[in-house]
Amino acid sequence: MKISGKNINLRVAQIKDAEFIYALRKNSSKTRYLSKIDGTVEDQRQWLYHYKEREHDQKEFYFIIESKEHEKLGLVRMYDFKGNSFCWGSWLIKEDAPKSTAIESALQIYEFAFYQSGFTQSHFEVQKGNEKVISFHKRFGAKIVDENELEYFFIISKNDYEMTKIKYKRYL
Repeated sequence: MKISGKNINLRVAQIKDAEFIYALRKNSSKTRYLSKIDGTVEDQRQWLYHYKEREHDQKEFYFIIESKEHEKLGLVRMYDFKGNSFCWGSWLIKEDAPKSTAIESALQIYEFAFYQSGFTQSHFEVQKGNEKVISFHKRFGAKIVDENELEYFFIISKNDYEMTKIKYKRYL
């Protein structure tokens, strides 16, 4: 499966992507606010092997963000499907990726989730202190609905996204 955008595509991760995923997930400057991973590239391969079962059952989607020339630029995942709500995260973008990669990948996730998969809401959490990502989601129309010591909990509805989509249409 591939989601085509203006300048980037999202394609489901393959087992052969294990080295890229592992390298990006081990980059401590990029993963400060994500759950830490242990193990080896082989452990990542095994995780992907089991993930492919969840993908087949449409319970989770792990995407490689790539340029139109197939250069791998980052990662993003959809998971925790609850009724008509989905969570997305594990969002990592290489430092040398084009500036529009974050906006375009977020738009593509929402387009796929809301218009192809039938979800009407997204729920996700962002660790406190991750101000850049918190600000990004607020600009996209997401609202903080709860918090604990470590995280803010957000939701964004399809209706909220439709207003945001107008603002960012040049990236679609």
